[in-house]
Amino acid sequence: MLARRFALYLDLIRWNRPAGWLLLLWPTLGALWFASGGWPGWHLLVVFVLGTILMRSAGCCVNDVADRDFDRHVKRTAQRPVTSGAVSVKEALVLGAALALAAFALVLTTNRLTIVWSFAALAITLAYPFAKRFVSVPQAVLGIAFSFGIPMAFAAVQSRVPVFAAWLLAGNLFWVLAYDTEYAMVDRDDDLKIGMKTSAITFGRFDVAAVMASYAIFLAVWAWAGASQGLGAVFFAAIGIAAAQAVWHWQLIRGRTRDGCFKAFRLNHWLGFTVFAGIAAGYALK
Repeated sequence: MLARRFALYLDLIRWNRPAGWLLLLWPTLGALWFASGGWPGWHLLVVFVLGTILMRSAGCCVNDVADRDFDRHVKRTAQRPVTSGAVSVKEALVLGAALALAAFALVLTTNRLTIVWSFAALAITLAYPFAKRFVSVPQAVLGIAFSFGIPMAFAAVQSRVPVFAAWLLAGNLFWVLAYDTEYAMVDRDDDLKIGMKTSAITFGRFDVAAVMASYAIFLAVWAWAGASQGLGAVFFAAIGIAAAQAVWHWQLIRGRTRDGCFKAFRLNHWLGFTVFAGIAAGYALK
């Protein structure tokens, strides 16, 4: 019985689908390297890796509780633990709170400014699930939520959040808009029926163009960021490889099939890893 409950909790936090927290992790680590001018040290690396996993998992609990009445009408989400009733709302909220507290305990090992930013991160995490009811492009709200590791990284390293971090956040927001629009394209038919607002619906026939423009803005901003820090050829080679991946994603989504759009979404963590690897290698060879 305990093993079955544990398996349900793992399903609730998407443990077998790590793409979600990897999408959060790579820009956070990229910012950590930028803030540190290279290797940030084991303490901050552990704090931000574990914190990312814990907060992503807590966010899944909140999201599934908030969307339980909508998810049952969507093919892809109808069997999620809360939606199906296998996990109660109370259980999901308690688990989410426990995970968030564990993440906060990690933040307490940093400094006061990072702690302050962590409260803002929690607020946007709690607000996002409800944005889908009122905001025409809720993926932009998710973009802010998924980018909060960037200012927190600078706060932890430098005890300040410079304008440079704001540019990284703005650029990363467009990457989130790109991949989460691909995700929304998978469920567009179901979302139209239940009245959910998504960027895929708002952009309409310009959805593919919007995705590709968002990829371009993200890569341009982060390429500028690397150039401004004196990163060399290996970094720009990584940006080129990431751009090639974006073109591949265009091949996958241009037909607007469920399978193609979902595959493009799931592969985005490799694009993020490529950019981070370029940053890390760029500093190592600087």
